[in-house]
Amino acid sequence: MPTVAPLDLEGHVVSTHFLGDIPFFATAAGTVHRLDGGEKVTEAHQGLLTCIRDPFSATLLSGGEDGKVLRIGHDGTTTLLAEVPRKWISVIAGGPQNAVAYAVGKSSFVRQGDGSVKEFAEERSVEGIAFAPKGLRIAAARYNGVSLHWVGTNAPAADLDWKGAHTGVTFSPDGRFLVTMMQENALHGWKLDGKAGDNRHMRMTGYPAKVKSLSWSVKGKWLASSGAPAAIVWPFSSKDGPMGKAPMELGTRANIMVTQVAFHPAEEVLAIGFIDGMILGVRIADEKEALLRRPGKGAITGLSWSASGKLLSFSSEAGDCGVVDISA
Repeated sequence: MPTVAPLDLEGHVVSTHFLGDIPFFATAAGTVHRLDGGEKVTEAHQGLLTCIRDPFSATLLSGGEDGKVLRIGHDGTTTLLAEVPRKWISVIAGGPQNAVAYAVGKSSFVRQGDGSVKEFAEERSVEGIAFAPKGLRIAAARYNGVSLHWVGTNAPAADLDWKGAHTGVTFSPDGRFLVTMMQENALHGWKLDGKAGDNRHMRMTGYPAKVKSLSWSVKGKWLASSGAPAAIVWPFSSKDGPMGKAPMELGTRANIMVTQVAFHPAEEVLAIGFIDGMILGVRIADEKEALLRRPGKGAITGLSWSASGKLLSFSSEAGDCGVVDISA
């Protein structure tokens, strides 16, 4: 079994991320801990709601109950990007050219690299935001669908409609598909590169619980999801994505729910975190499993691979976090 270096923190840890080979752990109280020649702490927020890794830069982005949006560097330094008094910032995304998107109520905001801010109003509250992999474009998930906005123009939004509450959103790495998490136990997808009149909807249903974690494989052939007692992994390699195809079920454990999924940065290997704190690694090709961590005190809330793919950090709602050395 790989070696595990534990890190015990107080209270709920919201997420974990690597910047290079430095693991970061963000707590609900607002502190961000990093293991960099010892444990170091950044006082980021008065109540932290979300902390993500910016896929376009080597930084973290965080939002809090204090209405602040911060960029956090690898040395723990913070830069205030936005502040909305008396509002909670729980929806955030990183984009190209140092752009950052965040949501407040029924509006999405995009702060561009030059500091200018553009607002996009919606009819309903924005529950999730994602930047397209190419071009300065955002998707805003809301009730009854998704709005697509080009940041650099005043063109009207392109609306992707599907009844129900959409609580999160992600683009495939090649930009051909868009997938949302829904309040009902399902995913919904749209094929973005189809001709007009194509059946562009993809319904991915059958989950026993809400999906709260998604991860694309390195080349976008697979989309892994939580929300079941196995990681549900949908195939996206064909031109129509998962339409008409059954998903793989990896790491099945009877009645023990998957809470987090994270694909390896270079290989088709999936890390799966469970509600009891256990972590499995599963190879897509042959479904071979490796135990990476035995059950712990609380549900896994975050999984993150280092850039080299040799280290896996994990966070938990009980504060029992750590780093798994896969190469050991």
